Amino acid sequence: MPTRTEGVVQLGSASHAGSLPTLQPPVIAVVGPTAAGKTALSIALAEALDGEVVNADSMQLYRGMDIGTAKVTEAERRGIPHHVFDVLDVTEPADVASYQQLARAAIAGIRARGRRPVLVGGSGLYVQAALDEMDFPGTDPVIRARLEAELERDGSAALWERLKALDPAAAKAILASNGRRVVRALEVVELTGSFTASLPVPRAHVEAIRIGVDLDTAILDERIERRVRHMWDAGLLDEVRALEKQGLRKGRTASRALGYQQVLAHFAGEYDEAEAFRLTVQGTRRFVRRQRSWFKRDGRIEWLDAADPQLVPAALARAAARA
Repeated sequence: MPTRTEGVVQLGSASHAGSLPTLQPPVIAVVGPTAAGKTALSIALAEALDGEVVNADSMQLYRGMDIGTAKVTEAERRGIPHHVFDVLDVTEPADVASYQQLARAAIAGIRARGRRPVLVGGSGLYVQAALDEMDFPGTDPVIRARLEAELERDGSAALWERLKALDPAAAKAILASNGRRVVRALEVVELTGSFTASLPVPRAHVEAIRIGVDLDTAILDERIERRVRHMWDAGLLDEVRALEKQGLRKGRTASRALGYQQVLAHFAGEYDEAEAFRLTVQGTRRFVRRQRSWFKRDGRIEWLDAADPQLVPAALARAAARA
């Protein structure tokens, strides 16, 4: 997948909004923070609405990254087709422009079969790429090479501090440990003067019902720790060992995934296994805060309590109201 357009978006003009397709039911998008229950809801909705699922989680694009991304198993899919999973090797970079093409092709194919697309994931930029009008600016190879060399030499935290000084809003939306996105943001700042300005108010490309699921923070924090413990017990360390042999350490995107990054550091002797576990839990909780910040900016999302025993009927009611 090409990397020349990764990471930053510019959204189309209002003139596109008037040409949205209206002959088919809207896409159902299930979004929200990690561990809130998006996967189970998406499968329930697809089952009830004769739908098929489209992935919008950047790390579930990778073959073999199953345990650490909580990728849905064949048994859990209950016979429902799932699309845009397992499309990359761990050495390949993920970029949002290429994802956009795959996701939109999957959505079109599902609709052509007379079924309902159910988009699910917690990667906010990927959700937007699938559903909204977005154009992707290019990159400057000289600037990119210089910034990547600085990333290798100084580390992502140092570059993130520079981004924070130049564009505080951009730094707030990007994990300090996500060197690839920090580099891209700094590149855009250098080219255009602002990363944040390249993310204007979104306008829809296809009609979609956007359903957000979330939990009380204390409950979600506890669920995250249980989830990471389950990953450890299910064999995450063995999964990372196997992927390391396939070049995981060389993967600019995959190697920085939560859990995988910490286990690789443990294998390199940077800290013990208990610390790798603790840092994975801590990093996931931080990531959840950024996911919430991203999604809460989108007023089109209808939020539901993931702890509500009537969650599925409530989500189906939202879908029926707009069908």
